[in-house]
Amino acid sequence: MNETLVLLLVALVLLQVKHFLFDFVFQTPYQFRNKGIYGHPGGLLHAGLHAFGSLPALFVLQGANTALLAGIVAAEFVVHYHVDWLKERVTRTHGWTSEDAGFWFALGADQLAHHLTYTAILVVLATY
Repeated sequence: MNETLVLLLVALVLLQVKHFLFDFVFQTPYQFRNKGIYGHPGGLLHAGLHAFGSLPALFVLQGANTALLAGIVAAEFVVHYHVDWLKERVTRTHGWTSEDAGFWFALGADQLAHHLTYTAILVVLATY
């Protein structure tokens, strides 16, 4: 296996572990209760922690310049925030709870969107 592929896989694993930690372990009620309120500091904090938490994975891929990393972190913040906000708006609008199939569809779509974002980040880094 070539070195670039190994670095990309290591970075992907780090992003996935980071995602689990910030979405399921470290997320506070203040964050998850307020992600559906556009512009609320709780949702902004959650997305910001995700973006900041991605830095170790991005640093694994040596050679990426500071401006590129800053752009990626900013883009992840914006995308993560809006994916979460949209999922919260959809589930709240429909009144879905964990007892409803729609809730699980929305949660799964939310998680897929986040992981596809990480794939896009790695594609960008692999091409620079």
